[in-house]
Amino acid sequence: MSTLLQIRNLRKSYGALKVTDDVTLDIEEGELHAIIGPNGAGKTTLISQLSGQNPSDAGALIYQGEDIMRLSMAERVHRGLARSFQITSLLPGFTVLENVAMAVQARSGSSFRFFAQAAKEDELNRDAMVCLRRVKLADRADRLAGSLSHGEQRQLEIAVALATEPKLLLLDEPLAGTGHEESAALVELMRGMKRRHTVVLIEHDMEAVFALADRLSVLVYGRVIATGTPEEIRNNPEVRAAYLGEEAA
Repeated sequence: MSTLLQIRNLRKSYGALKVTDDVTLDIEEGELHAIIGPNGAGKTTLISQLSGQNPSDAGALIYQGEDIMRLSMAERVHRGLARSFQITSLLPGFTVLENVAMAVQARSGSSFRFFAQAAKEDELNRDAMVCLRRVKLADRADRLAGSLSHGEQRQLEIAVALATEPKLLLLDEPLAGTGHEESAALVELMRGMKRRHTVVLIEHDMEAVFALADRLSVLVYGRVIATGTPEEIRNNPEVRAAYLGEEAA
């Protein structure tokens, strides 16, 4: 595997509080790389730095050989980075199809001023339906996004991200707030995505993380304390002491 994203000495502080502190990681092409750690470890801030939503104070992000630190979130999306959010960020008054079609439209460089017309275009609808079929929501295409269950909204959010044709997909707690059946469906969806996308995953469900991840990095107080395979992380004494505890047993 080749390295898709090199994260070097990435830092973000708010006043005296260091949220991410000298984070250095390599994300390999084709892997699902999970980032785990206790609440407040800086995981979501790190994802925000990678996506461009949150500017970094220092460091470098080398994506496909290009330093993208100064690029906006939209420019990173056009280069193949897409993010789903910890808190669902859909347009509830639009249909499921329209939500995805607008992401297809944005990928092509069209203006967001044409929201209302986006889903009327056959080409946009066709591409959007491909994404909906991938997340098993094709039968919900004409429903309002706000009427979906929480788990279905997470699936739709992933479809919106997929509509941007990402090489690297950043998933921020996709299982948060889902029930058992919804969680199982999302795990299967992510397992299938591994074959087509490089994925960086933040997730608190350790059973899902260890079932899905090729490699894991553990973030504690903004610093990476270990990176390795699921087995290596389970057996790492520092990780067990700092985070996993009895969950590693």
